[in-house]
Amino acid sequence: MLEIDICGIKFKNPVFLASGIMGETGSALKRIAKGGSGAVVTKSVGLYPNPGHKNPTIVEVYGGFLNAMGLPNPGVDEYIEEIKSVKKDLEKMGVRVIGSIYGKDEKEFMDVAKKIESFVDAIELNISCPHAKGYGATIGQNPEMSYNVCAAVKDVVKIPVFAKLTPNVSDIVEIAGAVVEAGVDGLVAINTVRGMVIDIKAKKPILSNKFGGLSGKAIKPVGIKAVWDLYENFDVPIIGVGGIMSGEDAIEYMMAGASAVQVGSGVYYRGYNVFKKICDEICSFLKEENLTLKEIVGLAHR
Repeated sequence: MLEIDICGIKFKNPVFLASGIMGETGSALKRIAKGGSGAVVTKSVGLYPNPGHKNPTIVEVYGGFLNAMGLPNPGVDEYIEEIKSVKKDLEKMGVRVIGSIYGKDEKEFMDVAKKIESFVDAIELNISCPHAKGYGATIGQNPEMSYNVCAAVKDVVKIPVFAKLTPNVSDIVEIAGAVVEAGVDGLVAINTVRGMVIDIKAKKPILSNKFGGLSGKAIKPVGIKAVWDLYENFDVPIIGVGGIMSGEDAIEYMMAGASAVQVGSGVYYRGYNVFKKICDEICSFLKEENLTLKEIVGLAHR
């Protein structure tokens, strides 16, 4: 009932792990896969090891989390070993792997993409991290830079490429237009929303980076609006991200135009089996409404 095909890749269900701390190691990816995910998106990896920002890097706030991890990762060469250690197990479970990558310019993106291509089913370009200086949203807020990065990666890999977009722009459709023109196979929306928390006793921001990215329930309406706008303007698959805790949340994204969704904070709130729970809730809704999964994608537009 929940099998889907996106860019020629078959997924057993449309509920994926979002890129983040739950994808830091091969064992973490395997644990998520056992929880019922249709795909796992890796932690964003770059060409070189990166320690990220100093602690504190995450704080729970009303409606979600504010984090400024700073893209910590062991570098693509070492991370490939993590993927290799669990790839066969993931394949047995029918779970796809999407490699999230970042770089400071198109050359770094190309180099990482070429290295990781053989070990993943698709690539997700992180041009949207809001708190890594010189990376992420620094690129994703600029149409020309976004185009250059996406076009460069599409030139060197044969597997599907998705661009993960930032909501921290005046017009997400403008950025999406640039990456679609560059040839990306699909869009992922959204990454986190910039925010800050101040400790009134210490009289300073809590995060060492001062500001970070807000995730969780609070950003769901922002994500749904972004997916709605992208579906209205582009004929490419869209994966919705942001505040998805339940089947109802996933269905909202799908009715706005998403073919699949990614879950991050929901793992904290509902456990590792959140993926199976969401899938079961989607199935119950489809049966009650006598609808198919394909029929609900973009349904709110019709």
